[in-house]
This record gives sequence, C-alpha cells and structure tokens, in this order.
Amino acid sequence: LDGINARANRQSEHPPVAALEFLRRRIYPLPPRTPAPAAGKRTPLKATESSPIMEKVPMTAEGWQVLDDELKRLKTSERPAVIAAISEARSHGDLSENAEYHAAKERQGWIEGQIAEIEDRMARAQVIDVSKLSGSQVKFGATVSVFDEDTEEKARYQIVGEHEADVKQGKISIISPLARAMIGKEMGDVVEVNTPGGGKAYEILKVEWV
Repeated sequence: LDGINARANRQSEHPPVAALEFLRRRIYPLPPRTPAPAAGKRTPLKATESSPIMEKVPMTAEGWQVLDDELKRLKTSERPAVIAAISEARSHGDLSENAEYHAAKERQGWIEGQIAEIEDRMARAQVIDVSKLSGSQVKFGATVSVFDEDTEEKARYQIVGEHEADVKQGKISIISPLARAMIGKEMGDVVEVNTPGGGKAYEILKVEWV
C-alpha cells in the first residue's frame, strides 16, 4: 500500500502530459490553420512597401550605353576624386569652418545620388535594339518624319525612353503628347496633338528604323 500511495502522490504532484496539453489549449488556443494550396498551384506574390514589383521602362540600346558610360565615369573618376578632396580638406584642421571640406562633402552627396539614380534606371530598363525592329506602324524606337500642317515645316523625331529625350537632337519621349498620338499610326496618317499653345496637326511622312 505504501508503494501505491507513493505513486499516487507523485502523479498528483506531476499531472499527466495529456492533461497539461488540454489545459494549455484551453488557456492559449492555437490560431486557425491556413489550408495548403492545391497541388500544382502557386500563390501569387503581392507587392509590399518592402518588396515592390519593379516597373520596367523601355530604353534604346544607345541610351543604355550612354548611362553605362556615365556610371563608369562617376565610379572610376568622380568618386575617387571627391574622396581625395575630402581627405585633403580634413588635413587642414577644424572642419566646422572648413569651406573646402563642406564643398567636397556636398559634391560627394551629389555624385552618390547620381550613381544611385543611374543604377536604378539601368535596373528597371527594358533595353530594345532598334536595329532589329521593322514595320510600317509607329512604335517605340521608330524615327518618324512629320509635316506640321500649321507652320508647314517638316521635322524628324525618334521615339525614345523618357530619360533619353532631347528635342534638340530630334529625340522625343515615349510619354510625350506627340509620341503618344503617333503610336500605332502609319505613313499618310494625320495626328492631332493638344499643346499648351492649342491643338496642332501633323501628317506622318515616313516611318524608319535607324
């Protein structure tokens, strides 16, 4: 009997595991389980603030090369030069009144900002080789000759990426009003464009891929 009582006392002091688990679930219920996706199906990823979906931006191969050259120049020339300037300015003593130091630091901030901006553009670029394009319809990369029906003047524009645009060099952005009006049109079509000075009409004379 003494042995039985001793075992009974030990069990009362240490309740069975099953009983402890029952009490734990009553006090701290488990969260509902999410059903597993069906076989062969994948849950689509959702963009979040920490992991946004990167939006691709069209860019010509020429525009990409311009950015690449500028990025290399900034990293191999401008960045080392400004670091050396900061080091030199530090050697002059008190930094609080050191105009050379503050100018160099400001220059460094601008250079790093340019590097980050160019790297972002290149990461989002959808590079398009215009030499491999063809067709009679206007689309990205096309060089279009137009006739301004108001001024009776001719002009020639290539449709390029937003950051490649330079009207003086005959390059207009894909998001410009004229480019958007011409997309999908062909030689002989007339497009109307709303400008700050009023509406304008252009006749498409030629579509080239150069």
